[in-house]
Amino acid sequence: MEEKIIIKGARVHNLKNISAEIPKNKLIAFTGVSGSGKSSLAFDTIFAEGQRRYIESLSPYARQFLGQMDRPDVDEIVGLSPAIAIDQRALSHNPRSIVGTLTEIYDYLRVLYARLGEVYCPNDGTKIKKLSLEEIVDIIEDNAKELKEETVTILSPVVRGRKGEYYQLLYDFLSQGFSEARIDGKFYSLHERVELSRYKEHEIEIVMDKVMINDEGRLFEAVENSLNYSKGLVIAKFSEKEILLSSNWTCPVDNFSFPEVEPRLFSFNSPHGACPTCFGLGKTDLFLKTICPDCNGKRLKPESLSVKIGGTSTGSVQGKSIYEVCNLSLSQARDFFASYKKKMSLREKKIALNVVEEIENRLQFLLEVGLDYLTLNREAETLSGGEAQRIRLASQIGSKLSGTLYVLDEPTIGLHERDTEKLIGTLKSLRDQNNTVIVVEHDEKTIHSSDYLLDLGPGAGVHGGEVTAIGETKKLLRNTNPRTHTNTTNKEFENSLTLKYLRGTKEIAVPEIRRHKTAESIKIIGARANNLKNIDVEFPLRRLVCMTGVSGSGKSSLLYDVLYTNLSKIKARFNEPLENAAKILGSEFIDKIVMVDQSPIGRTPRSNPATYTGIFTPIRDFFAELSQSREKGYTASRFSFNVQGGRCEACQGAGSNLIEMHFLPPVLVECEVCHGKRFNRETLQIKHKAKNIFEILEMSVDKALEFFDGIYLITDKLKVLQEVGLGYIKLGQSATTLSGGEAQRIKLSKELIHPLGKRGLFLLDEPTVGLHYHDIEMLLKVLNKLIEKGNSIFIIEHNMHVIKSADYVIDLGPEGGEKGGKLIAKGTPEEIVKNAHSITGKYLKEYLR
Repeated sequence: MEEKIIIKGARVHNLKNISAEIPKNKLIAFTGVSGSGKSSLAFDTIFAEGQRRYIESLSPYARQFLGQMDRPDVDEIVGLSPAIAIDQRALSHNPRSIVGTLTEIYDYLRVLYARLGEVYCPNDGTKIKKLSLEEIVDIIEDNAKELKEETVTILSPVVRGRKGEYYQLLYDFLSQGFSEARIDGKFYSLHERVELSRYKEHEIEIVMDKVMINDEGRLFEAVENSLNYSKGLVIAKFSEKEILLSSNWTCPVDNFSFPEVEPRLFSFNSPHGACPTCFGLGKTDLFLKTICPDCNGKRLKPESLSVKIGGTSTGSVQGKSIYEVCNLSLSQARDFFASYKKKMSLREKKIALNVVEEIENRLQFLLEVGLDYLTLNREAETLSGGEAQRIRLASQIGSKLSGTLYVLDEPTIGLHERDTEKLIGTLKSLRDQNNTVIVVEHDEKTIHSSDYLLDLGPGAGVHGGEVTAIGETKKLLRNTNPRTHTNTTNKEFENSLTLKYLRGTKEIAVPEIRRHKTAESIKIIGARANNLKNIDVEFPLRRLVCMTGVSGSGKSSLLYDVLYTNLSKIKARFNEPLENAAKILGSEFIDKIVMVDQSPIGRTPRSNPATYTGIFTPIRDFFAELSQSREKGYTASRFSFNVQGGRCEACQGAGSNLIEMHFLPPVLVECEVCHGKRFNRETLQIKHKAKNIFEILEMSVDKALEFFDGIYLITDKLKVLQEVGLGYIKLGQSATTLSGGEAQRIKLSKELIHPLGKRGLFLLDEPTVGLHYHDIEMLLKVLNKLIEKGNSIFIIEHNMHVIKSADYVIDLGPEGGEKGGKLIAKGTPEEIVKNAHSITGKYLKEYLR
């Protein structure tokens, strides 16, 4: 069997007919600047061909449901295994999807609750137990031994809280040989006439027998008769105590009839378990996020929430409902099930030990990929791309597949340096199961931990697509000083930018001076959103302020839920009370607040970088000024694909049409009239340097800069996109194909393109996502330029090169979720390093040399 994957002549996207050999069953890092062709090789060539071959091996019947996959533009790939891609696309936008359902842990929980759950009445909290005749007799005998009683009176509660005289009922029981009854707590002889008020509620219990405990046959008969007459209930009365027992799922106190306890009772996707008001969504209005008033967002019926596990054996302490377990952080849930497993009886272990162990294993896999702060109730659509990818990764570890090719896209996104170490361990365990693991990665620790490295470049877009370095990672980085990262002796593959940074011949320098002169600041007093523990934080202005801490420590809660939400209201002059904070001081020192997050710049293929940033306006104006356009009377609107006139009307300027397939998913097909060019034939005849408006949109930013050289209205704006590391993206690239990091940098460009005022506050969330060292260096220059113009920048970041370049650091922790939300350290990077409590400081130390 071939122990390597051999790629010959790959030409997908910007790949320049490259050939390479990579070993199997190793952890392989694909590196290179953004847009150098890493994803083109890993996903669009290797994974695409692996998947295509697997689908072709299926029967024609199975293939008709999976569709025809095009062969990637490559001469040959030898030694491919079945391939699985673990990328960063959202797991689900369905409001019914939660972490528990995505990982299948919720399915196991439903089985566990159905098999071993203790049932309580939703009205009064009384424990309900469905008992067999033998179990009831055993309970009566056990109680008699405990109370040291020799006799017991068995009563059958035939009337419970109902109005009536019941003369006939009592007479019928007398004729059947029963002579005594307890009515409303008092004993009466049935031989005497008992007169009851017709309009009062009564309790009638017929005395079945007074039995000696050691007369088991008679005791069985009395209990059986009681269950028959009362439809499942029996009262055992001793001299000091009495107990009410049931053979149905019925509350012995208020007669509440409980449904059969089965897995579907705990499903919020089934009418058997879902709250009837919100149909299991937890909200009555998904757009306004209005919490359901009946279930309080818990999604389930009261009956489903009344089944508990993990209580004490005596029942004195109730356990947790399925909702309460799902509301625990994943680390708390793991501890809960570890404790529950220890308390399980032999009978319980026989029934569900394998279920509990499966839940424990899946939780452990999620913890290993750094997701300990999430809850099983967390909605899928609120997960970041990195979190979604790590959930997929955890599922794959659990599947224990072997001989598979895994392709991952930057799995370390959103991870603190400490959690990165855990993730690397997970990737290695996947490799050790005889799998080939390819990671497209920029993270230094992950690259150093890989077995093999393939670097693409040397630049982005048309300047990339070549193999600039390939080989065993250790050999490529041989003679690199682990403390200083410097290497002067290894000259192999000198064209590789990645190796230059890894070997230390090129570096992101630590700033010689940190900004500290400005006294202006924004002070937050009593921040308490989500897991924040009522903390006071001061953000100095006119500086680069970095917020750090492990995943889930409260960074986003502080920056967005407290700072952005309240400052936006203050600046808009809304006289509303502050949210999640007692006081915010210093808002007068800023004129505007801009949030630059990773949400998409548009949800339709019509949105693209050129239209979003406003670059397309001067380009359309330029085309309208061309002599050919003036001759025909064309204005700038002629070159817009969003209005009638110049666009192709067959697809309304989209370049493609969505074909509804009724019971199958809709299919996007290229427009038959314009063939994807968006504009009509007359518009496409207008050209500059032999290029029409469609061909301009197909250009990369770098190519467009060369093309429009000298036309400063256009090039000045294009340079901004290039400066934030987006020179490789196409001007007309669909917004739906952009990563979160690319979308964020396009938003930043939009702010930089427009005339900048002073005293602006920019909030960024991990702007280095998807960025190479070289791109980070460029981004830092742009951010510093903004600060020099009198603006302030607050960023959430895990990248140590950015943290070391900050003027001021605010470190939250110490852990994620409930164990986080505290201010651990604050000050310059040098001061953070000296703080013994800061986990960030521990890892930052080696970067401040």
